[in-house]
Amino acid sequence: MDESSERTSLHALLQQAVLAPSSHNTQPWLFRLNETEQVVELLADWQRALPVNDPDNRELHISCGCALFNLRVAAADAGLSLDWTLLPKPETPNLLARVHIGRGENETTLASLGDALIHRRTWRNRFKPETLSAELQNALCEVARAEHGHVRLLLNSELRQQVVELVKQGDSLLWQNESWRDELAQWMHPGRAGDGLTVPRLVAPLVRGVVRHFDMGKSMASQDRLLAEESPLLALLSSDGDTPRDWLQTGQALQHLLLVAQQQGVQASYLNQPIQHAQLRPQLEQHIGAQGHAQILLRLGYPDDRLPASPRRPLDDVIIE
Repeated sequence: MDESSERTSLHALLQQAVLAPSSHNTQPWLFRLNETEQVVELLADWQRALPVNDPDNRELHISCGCALFNLRVAAADAGLSLDWTLLPKPETPNLLARVHIGRGENETTLASLGDALIHRRTWRNRFKPETLSAELQNALCEVARAEHGHVRLLLNSELRQQVVELVKQGDSLLWQNESWRDELAQWMHPGRAGDGLTVPRLVAPLVRGVVRHFDMGKSMASQDRLLAEESPLLALLSSDGDTPRDWLQTGQALQHLLLVAQQQGVQASYLNQPIQHAQLRPQLEQHIGAQGHAQILLRLGYPDDRLPASPRRPLDDVIIE
């Protein structure tokens, strides 16, 4: 393979890796390429951290783990073998993983997820009142377990209601925080900005001003309560530990789960408010009986429409040589 072909191949894989979800659509990843050796290094982009919403960079690492899993799927779909290693260490905290293309094994079981990778969306509206089959529910648990994650399905109505109450409390506590509202507003952009939460260009300044200056915790809590209560399935994804390595593994488990769900027409969104607030996270873990540390709280179901893709930064912006 000549140098031009090598570049094209790596760039094609990364074009799919960056379709991963991220908090506020910050896309907090960078990729360093060694095209001669066919090596991709995944790095954290600290300039895209959310110090108020995510003070420990936990969600940042989870998002990067999702991008790493997408890279694995893209390689498998292209018939390429790869060898990947998680690398977060105190002395090099920004270097998260190293991937060697053309070494190791071809993860053939992931190849079938290529189409789901392209079409996965975050569905923030009401779902159809259609339940997920027991077979699919079991599959979601199994694929998360394959990536060292644990999924607890919230099937008990009383338990679901306890979790809904924690989501409402989380909304109230987060929206009371002016710094949190300001950070959220900073990531509200017109769609063509390439990142952030999309709002129409003409009203973007107004929307950001409202978010910054008004505590909408009560209305958001009411809205999220309805979404949670009416969702066909709620699920908690947890990890054994609570370190950068665990968060990266959580990201891979999350993305594997999301893509398997997407294969069956199921989409998801997040109810992470009680995990994002330090006082509520232990309560959530206790109520649910989480195995390890709570990382992601999901609502899943069948959407009633098709959404456009969220904006993405130009690939050249996330590649460093």
